[in-house]
Amino acid sequence: MISFDFNSLPDMAGQRLMLGFDGQTLNSELKHLIKVYRAGGIILFKPNIESADQLRRLCMDARKYALDQGLPDLFVAVDQEGGKVARLRKPFTQFPGNPHMKTLEDARDFARITASELSDVGINMNMAPVMDVAPPDVNSIMKDRVFEGDAKRVSQMGTAVIKGLQDRGIMAVGKHFPGIGRTVKDSHFVLPELDAHLSHLKQTDLVPFEAAINAQVSGIMLSHIMYPRLDSDWQASLSTVIAYDLLRRDMGYQGLVMTDDLDMKAISHDMDTCIHRIMTAHIDIVLVCHAGPNITDARDAVMTYLERDKELFESGQACVKRILAAKEKFLG
Repeated sequence: MISFDFNSLPDMAGQRLMLGFDGQTLNSELKHLIKVYRAGGIILFKPNIESADQLRRLCMDARKYALDQGLPDLFVAVDQEGGKVARLRKPFTQFPGNPHMKTLEDARDFARITASELSDVGINMNMAPVMDVAPPDVNSIMKDRVFEGDAKRVSQMGTAVIKGLQDRGIMAVGKHFPGIGRTVKDSHFVLPELDAHLSHLKQTDLVPFEAAINAQVSGIMLSHIMYPRLDSDWQASLSTVIAYDLLRRDMGYQGLVMTDDLDMKAISHDMDTCIHRIMTAHIDIVLVCHAGPNITDARDAVMTYLERDKELFESGQACVKRILAAKEKFLG
């Protein structure tokens, strides 16, 4: 196990942050996130990426800098689903996306090649695969990003990607729990709602996530969607009922749980409220994907609740232990 000071509130808080930044080098902004905010992870987008050589230098420099600051190695994440959502463009291999994967061999080829290319540049986490199920009679917001077919087929294709990535050292993150395939609005801009009973979700949307759990997926990302039949007050990413009671307790998931990007428009609550809900729900990792005040607000709120609330401090220790165990397994 990585040596870690659980008495250091900044270090405990920082490990739970996965942050975006501006620039393509280990610049002063990124150094500040690592050295001062003690960030446990960073997430990359197209503006951070110019070429393979530049990206490799950025990732390696950032990871070395974290180690030089006495921190565990960084999670370096990217959304590389293929098709519509692919942050890495040529010369990286371009895949047409999940809807165009017709066979398990297609899924395995995607995972094998993607894992090799991510590993080569120092990225260790892929925010994939999408495990949502989109019925053909629904104009799903996810129709261009999901595996075609029913829950069983999504399970088969998704677990092939999970195993293919993780067997080659790349952490996979299944998304978007508990399933957004039947939603028609985009949580980047509004707060969608899915009025589905738990019994229905168990027969459809939750089936691929159950398969992902059985495949030992490293991470599961929560959606920003409201499921009023499950929790009438909070969207999944802020819901103890969904993130803890359903995912952790009922489905037995022991891996990393993370929010979707808290900068998205589906989140209208202030950051202090969001962080309190996240910590209460035992969610491990907070994603804030864009430079700006939300990063500082999120970090300050985590620090505050770790200091003031004994129960959140103790559950926070468990979260950090899960994070460090994942880093030990995949980052060495």
